[in-house]
Amino acid sequence: MYRHHNFEERLNIVSRLQSGESLEPLCKELKLDKKMVRLWYLRYKKYGEEGLRGTRYSRYTADEKLAIVKEFVEKGVFLQTLCLRYDLNRSTIKTWVRLYRQGLSLENRKRGRPPGMARPKKKEAQTELERLQAENLRLRAENALLKKVKALVEEQEARARLNGQKPSRN
Repeated sequence: MYRHHNFEERLNIVSRLQSGESLEPLCKELKLDKKMVRLWYLRYKKYGEEGLRGTRYSRYTADEKLAIVKEFVEKGVFLQTLCLRYDLNRSTIKTWVRLYRQGLSLENRKRGRPPGMARPKKKEAQTELERLQAENLRLRAENALLKKVKALVEEQEARARLNGQKPSRN
């Protein structure tokens, strides 16, 4: 099962490795992925404690992503090496490689709701008649909902009576 590890946990594990503990027994004891722990150790050696705090957040262009993916796919550069060189997570590069192999675009997707999908602004009732019609519609919907709730409660009570139970007073 995967779980996130905070900075102190990572630092503790790296310090145990530096004190001479072997990687495999340590990973088995703590039930950790060897590649992940090795990457923490290498990031610590390259960037110091800041390397254990996480990767920097940066948007890469589609061309930069493609260059990184081609290094991995065509040149056979190890994933671990790319992670250290570009200060990226393994999962990020793996995602880019998967998209590249499926022939999908590596362009950055825009976040949020598309401009055409904006919610329409509520119109204020133009006249007294329109306001009253809107209120009437709302009250009818509320009345229908209350009728459905009452029917469900009555049905539940009927089932309880059939089973020999007393109806609840809630």
